[in-house]
Amino acid sequence: MRKGLISNRKPLWLIAAPVIFTLLWAGGYGVAKVALQYAEPLTLLSVRFGLVVCILLPFYLFLRPKLPNGLSQWFHLIVVGVLVQAIYFGFCWWAFRSGVAAGVLAIFMSLQPILVAISAPKFARESVSPGRWLGLILGLIGVLTVIIIRSDIEPPTIPGITFSTLGLLGITAGVLYEKRFGIQHHPVVSNMVQYAAGFIVVLPAAFFLETMRIEWTGTLFAALGYLVIGNSIIAISLLVAMIRTGDVSKVSSLMFLVPPLAALFGWILLDEEMPLLAWGGMAVAAMGVILATRKS
Repeated sequence: MRKGLISNRKPLWLIAAPVIFTLLWAGGYGVAKVALQYAEPLTLLSVRFGLVVCILLPFYLFLRPKLPNGLSQWFHLIVVGVLVQAIYFGFCWWAFRSGVAAGVLAIFMSLQPILVAISAPKFARESVSPGRWLGLILGLIGVLTVIIIRSDIEPPTIPGITFSTLGLLGITAGVLYEKRFGIQHHPVVSNMVQYAAGFIVVLPAAFFLETMRIEWTGTLFAALGYLVIGNSIIAISLLVAMIRTGDVSKVSSLMFLVPPLAALFGWILLDEEMPLLAWGGMAVAAMGVILATRKS
């Protein structure tokens, strides 16, 4: 009996995984904006994605996990990779270069689970509950509150809002596509294919749209280390582990903390101010996410 109890006990790292994941993910907003002081968005993404693929390749060669079966599975993996890695990160990092604060972009992206909660039933030809529509309204009110209140410190720009919106649509489309066509693959395979797809898209775009100049500094190396190891490897691996063990709901409950944590990291790393009333806007947006994503 005692042996059975011990065997069912979760390892400490898995117990701490939701908190670690949330901190790593929230910190990525501020760290990315720091890194973008030394390179242009698509150029930096090309370096990031290329490094991730180079790190994952030896793991694939050692583990030899099963590859996708057939062209359709390859296609679905690539589409998700393009939507999430290229479109989501590409437009988000362009938003940073357009002056959008880390906390503001994070609260923008907090609308993603609301949009998914409203869009998914539509694809399944199901009705959307009033609670989800109310969640969307509260989420939008929260986002607008933060943008308006911060306008005295840093007026919003049309490119910044446009890029933020396109990034939000990219991650929402990626999640919906994954829900509709996604097949479970080994995390090394899925991550390697998706980051490679992102790399193949952003590298030519960087060549034609940017100067591709990089100012190599210690700060940039540290930021890249965080983005590649912390965000792309550790955070995603923790997320996959939690999904497989059924702990992803704990991540969802902590994801409401991402915007305020991102704002906190933005203040520490970039001296970005977030007025007191803007924190109230974040709370309203968090309430919207809770309403839109809670189970009936």
